[in-house]
Amino acid sequence: MLDTHCRKYIQPFIKFGACLAMKVNLTANFVTVIAMLIGVLSGLLTALDFNILGVLALWFSGYLDAVDGTIARETKTSSLFGTVMDITFDRIVEGSVIIGVAYRYSEFSFVLLLLAISIIISMTVFLTTGPLAENKGEKTFYYQAGLAERTEGFIMLSLIILLREKASIAINIFTIMVLFTAFQRFSEAKKIL
Repeated sequence: MLDTHCRKYIQPFIKFGACLAMKVNLTANFVTVIAMLIGVLSGLLTALDFNILGVLALWFSGYLDAVDGTIARETKTSSLFGTVMDITFDRIVEGSVIIGVAYRYSEFSFVLLLLAISIIISMTVFLTTGPLAENKGEKTFYYQAGLAERTEGFIMLSLIILLREKASIAINIFTIMVLFTAFQRFSEAKKIL
């Protein structure tokens, strides 16, 4: 929801990062890989109880994840493989944070498993609708908006990391948000297909 409606407000900041990266000849795919590695580091830092550093790494990873797409569009190097990398690496980052939290706070293993399954369900609808729908917008695939997009996910993952032993409520709220998003996407798919 925030990605869809607020991107225009933060795009100048993202474009600034893209311009810096392009000045040192970084490709969009290279930035995608760096974003993923920093995101995985976020999960590792969380597992090691460096929670604030984990959150900072998560958000820097997310920033670079936005920068890579801007680089691709600015340099006209958008590719289908870049899209695959981007979507796959996003899930690796989310999974790394979930694993980091589960490692550090094993009492949340079950509710984190439910969260992971809800992400799988929502992404399954998203990824099967995309190729079947007509491409609309500036991305290389049909983008289904919903309640829980990337920014909402980062907000909720940050809360989960920072709340430490009290994170179960945030985990459950995030799971509900993701399942609601899956329902939104499934309903939209029924309408457009």
